[in-house]
Amino acid sequence: MKRFTEAAAALTIYLLLTATPALAQEGEASPADSGIGWVVRWLNFAIVMGAIVYFAVKKGGPYFRRNADEIAQQIAEGARAREAAEQRRREIEEKMAVLPKEIEEMRATAKRDSDAEAKRLRALAREEAEKIEQASQAEMAAAERAGRLELKALTARLVVERAEALLKQELSGEKDARLVRTFVEEVGGRAN
Repeated sequence: MKRFTEAAAALTIYLLLTATPALAQEGEASPADSGIGWVVRWLNFAIVMGAIVYFAVKKGGPYFRRNADEIAQQIAEGARAREAAEQRRREIEEKMAVLPKEIEEMRATAKRDSDAEAKRLRALAREEAEKIEQASQAEMAAAERAGRLELKALTARLVVERAEALLKQELSGEKDARLVRTFVEEVGGRAN
């Protein structure tokens, strides 16, 4: 492109330099109006046009071909990019079409999970309540047994104390000796 511009600038300067003398002699009868002048004009025109055509074909052809190839390549890249964008758009539209269904499935799954978790927590609370009830019943039974044992011990102690008091009142020294002898004889007779 730079060479083409330089050639065009050089050609313009050449034409101006060659046209200056013709413009300076404007008032005189010009030898260019003669037959030879016309031939020289046409010959000059043919040379200039030939140079222009030569440079246009030699330099312009590859330039325009390269420019056309670049444009064709950009068009092809644009078509590929447009096709890729269309493919991506179709994929996104397909995903968007399925999205409400997926959201509904997620909601249903979340609801099922929350219901299952609620049931699990209720069952766990029921089990804990049953364990607490069983523990309290066992504790009450143990306390009842301990109370009965304590009551029996107290009753036995009171019975022994009362019996001792009664025995002290009723038994005198002679009665005591007789009672001990009888007891010893009974125990001795059983041992044999």
